[in-house]
Amino acid sequence: MSAAILDDGLLTVRVERRAHEAEGICSYELVSADGAALPAFTAGAHIDVHVAPGLVRQYSLCNPPHETQRYLIGVLRDPASRGGSQAMHEQIHAGATLVISAPRNHFPLVDAPRSVLLAGGIGVTPLLAMAETLSATGAQFEMHYCTRSPERTAFRERIERAPFAAQVSFHHDSVQSLDLPALLVRLRQQEPGTHIYFCGPEGFINHVKASAATLGWPEHQLHLEYFGAAAATAPAAGDQPFDVKLASSGACHTVPVGATVLQVLSAAGVFVPASCEQGVCGTCLTRVLDGVPDHRDLYLTEAEQAANDIFTPCCSRSRSATLLLDL
Repeated sequence: MSAAILDDGLLTVRVERRAHEAEGICSYELVSADGAALPAFTAGAHIDVHVAPGLVRQYSLCNPPHETQRYLIGVLRDPASRGGSQAMHEQIHAGATLVISAPRNHFPLVDAPRSVLLAGGIGVTPLLAMAETLSATGAQFEMHYCTRSPERTAFRERIERAPFAAQVSFHHDSVQSLDLPALLVRLRQQEPGTHIYFCGPEGFINHVKASAATLGWPEHQLHLEYFGAAAATAPAAGDQPFDVKLASSGACHTVPVGATVLQVLSAAGVFVPASCEQGVCGTCLTRVLDGVPDHRDLYLTEAEQAANDIFTPCCSRSRSATLLLDL
C-alpha cells in the first residue's frame, strides 16, 4: 500500500523522530501519516516541506534511497534565513504533522567510472544518499566532508559506522581544511573521467567551481546543488520596469522595479509553480519564446542561461523591453 496523495499532489507525514545531529543541526525522520509506503526517490532528491502557511522550504533526503518507510532530512538553524529553518527548530517536534511534496530530483547521479562527493556543511545531506547508493552498487567513489569544526559535523557517527566509512575524509576549518586544488589535480591526472558532485553554501560552491575551471575540468563532469544560497532578488542598480506577455492569451503585464515576474503574475491570477523563490530549486522554470532574460538564478548552468530560452520568474528579470512567455 502506498501513502495517500492529496488532490494537489502533496503528502501528509508525521515526524516520527527528531534528533540533534551537530551544533545547530537537527534531523527529522518523516513517515506516512497513514502508515503506508512513501513514494520512491533517488539519490540527490529533495522534498518541499510546508513548514507553516505560506512557508515552504526544500530539504534534501539523506536516508538510503531503497527505504520506502521513511524520509530523513537534516535542517541547519540559520539565523540569517527567511524563517524556515528557525520554524523547523522551534516549532516542529516528534509527533508533529507536516505536509510535503513528493520527491523531485534536480541533482541526480550519472553513470561514471568514478565519482567524488564534496560536501560543504549541511550540504552533506544529498551526498549522503549518493554515498549510500554508490556503496550499495559497488561503484568507485570517495567523499570529502568539509565543516567549520568537528562540533558542526552532522551525521558523523552514521558515516563512521557505514560500509563506506573508509571512503570518507573529514576536513575542518578549525583543524585542517581540504586542499581542493591538490585533490582536483590528482583526480585529473589519475582519474580524468571522474564526475564531481558538490553541494553547500554559496561560498563553498563558488570555490569549487572556480578551482575546477582554473584546472580545466569539463563542465559536464561537474554537478552541483546550492544549499541555502541567496539569489539576487533585491533591486539592483539599473533595474528598469519591463513587460511580460503570455503566449496563450496575449495578456501583457508590467513588472515594476522591486517586484518579481512571479509576484506580478500571481497577483494577476496566473499560476506558476514555485517553491524556493530564490532561484535555487528550479520549480518555477518557464520557457521564454522571445526576449532576453536577465538571469539572476543559481539553478541554471552558464550554458543554459546563455541559450535564453528558459528563466526563473521568481528572481530573474529582463534585458529586453518585453519577454514573451510560454504561459
